[in-house]
Amino acid sequence: MNAHLEIAPEVRAAIDAGSPVVALESTIISHGFPYPANVECALEAERIAREEGAVPATIAVLAGRLCVGLAREQVEHLATAKPIAKVSRRDLGAIVASGLDGATTVAGTMVVAAMAGIRVFATGGIGGVHRGAERTFDISADLLELARTDVAVVCAGAKSVLDLPLTLEVLETHGVPVLGYRTDEFPAFYSRTSGLRVDARLETPEEVAAVMRVRSGLGLGGGIVVANPIAPEHEIQRATLDGWTDAALAEADAAGIRGKDVTPFLLGRLHALSGGATEEANKQLVWSNVRLAARIARAL
Repeated sequence: MNAHLEIAPEVRAAIDAGSPVVALESTIISHGFPYPANVECALEAERIAREEGAVPATIAVLAGRLCVGLAREQVEHLATAKPIAKVSRRDLGAIVASGLDGATTVAGTMVVAAMAGIRVFATGGIGGVHRGAERTFDISADLLELARTDVAVVCAGAKSVLDLPLTLEVLETHGVPVLGYRTDEFPAFYSRTSGLRVDARLETPEEVAAVMRVRSGLGLGGGIVVANPIAPEHEIQRATLDGWTDAALAEADAAGIRGKDVTPFLLGRLHALSGGATEEANKQLVWSNVRLAARIARAL
C-alpha cells in the first residue's frame, strides 16, 4: 500500500476480502452544496451504498493524508471548514507535502481510488470541455484521468454547462468508452437528453462488469464512463436549463471568472435562477449513481 494512504478499517477489510467497494468524491461536500445539504447528500450516498451491499469509501485529503473512507466528523469538517482546497491530480503532491486538507475532484478521487484498489466510483457529473475552449483551452483534467486510470465512473453524463459535443470528442480521442445505462443518449446532468449518442447501451450492472473484465483481459488501460440519466421525475427540461445556463455563462464572462472557478460559479447561479430546483436534482442524480455503482461493484 502507498505510504500516504490512510484506509478506514471497514474499507480495508472489504478490499482485502474482495467485497464490493464504491469510491465517492469529497468536492461535492466542500464545493458542491451549501451546509447542511452537503452533509445530507454525503451521508445519504454512503447509506445507499451500504443498502445495496457495498462499502462506501469517501475520499479526501486530511492533514496531508490520502483518506479512503471518512468518519462522520471528517465529513462535517469538509462541509464546514474554510478554505478547503479543490484537489485534482496536479494538486495532490503539494497538498500532501504541505499537510493540508483538500476535497478531491473526479480526477483526484480516481487517482486515490486506484491506489487503494477500488475500481468503481460514483459521482454527479464529470467535468469536460468548457464552452469557448477554442479560445481558453479550458478542458477538465477529469477527461485525461479517464484515459489513464482504470476506474469506472458512474455519472449523470457531464455537467450541462459544458460543451458536450467537444467533451465526447476528447473522450473518443483518448479511447474512453462512454456507455449508456439503459439509454442511447448521453445525459446532460440535470437533463436526461443531449441529442448526442453514447458508444454502447448496456441494460444491467452485470453487463457493465463484463465490459470491465474484458477490457482488463485485453490489457486496455484507462477508465470508462457509465452514463446513468437522472430519473424522469427529477429531470429539468433542456429548454429551461439552457436558458438559465446562457444567463449564468454571460454573468461569469462579465465577471472575468476563469478556470476551475467557472463550474462552482455556474452551479451556484443555476441554483439561484432555478429557485433551488437544481440542488434537489443534483442530490437525486448523485444518489441514483451511487445505487448503480454499488450494483456494478457487486457484479464484479
